[in-house]
Amino acid sequence: MDDARRSRKRSRVAVAGASGLIGGALVRSLTADGHEVVRLVRHRPRSADEVRWDPEAGRVDTAGLTGCDAVVNLAGAGVGDHRWTDDYKTRIRSSRVHGTTALAEAVASMEQPPRVFLNGSAIGFYGETGDHPVDEEAPAGEGFLPSVCQEWEAAAAPARHAGVRTVFARTGLVVARGGGAWGRLFPLFRAGLGGRLGDGSQYWSFVSLHDEVAALRHLLDRADLSGPFNLTAPRPVTNREVTVAMGRVLHRPTPFAVPAPVLRVVLGEMAGDVLGSARVLPARLLESGFRFAFPEIDGAIRAAL
Repeated sequence: MDDARRSRKRSRVAVAGASGLIGGALVRSLTADGHEVVRLVRHRPRSADEVRWDPEAGRVDTAGLTGCDAVVNLAGAGVGDHRWTDDYKTRIRSSRVHGTTALAEAVASMEQPPRVFLNGSAIGFYGETGDHPVDEEAPAGEGFLPSVCQEWEAAAAPARHAGVRTVFARTGLVVARGGGAWGRLFPLFRAGLGGRLGDGSQYWSFVSLHDEVAALRHLLDRADLSGPFNLTAPRPVTNREVTVAMGRVLHRPTPFAVPAPVLRVVLGEMAGDVLGSARVLPARLLESGFRFAFPEIDGAIRAAL
């Protein structure tokens, strides 16, 4: 921890989604620096650092948010955890939209609301971009995930209209062993079974878990920042480049390739996401002065080991 971070004012931060990959890492980072963290939970609170909420019912114990400097919402059903049946697509959408609405309305209703409402989002906002690089100025794409991301962000309107600084973290593919897409890739590559997906030309806009948390902390700390920010490393890489880098860092062969038709049979509609290309750049994050610790794919993979 650097001296500048040690000298910062200690804050009280409420986190929804604290049990997830990113939320858990953020909580560990905040508590390590001496900040007070309260976790939003669906069960009856078992300790002083838990606050009850029911996102589907739109209920939040706002008394538990009293004194919070920030509310962070990273809750939502995992996009890659299940095959995209109609029921699960409804769950993906509702878990994000209903949860965000509940928290945004709770924040807006408070006599002394937090200074910042930091809401999760995703680079799925842009949809398929092919080889074309996009930043935060680009419009939303078409399809299921872009529509979910638009509704997800729009649901934060009550907080923004109440004058609370509102930030959207459009996160890319997080390089980590503990979850997400890379949580599934590491065991395969370690076993020598890794390989490109489809023809491997699709862009993967990645971010190390370390940089993801550091960027969230940066967005929380900077009172002059609001709106959408892409949380992706500065140079997106193709799936073919990811495959080569994984083999290089893990010292494993990467002889296999999964044909696109097989992926479509196994994954259903979600295969479009795996085979799609999103070349997303963190323009606003870089302009704000943020510096990536792991801007290249090899470093991001090594940091996850």
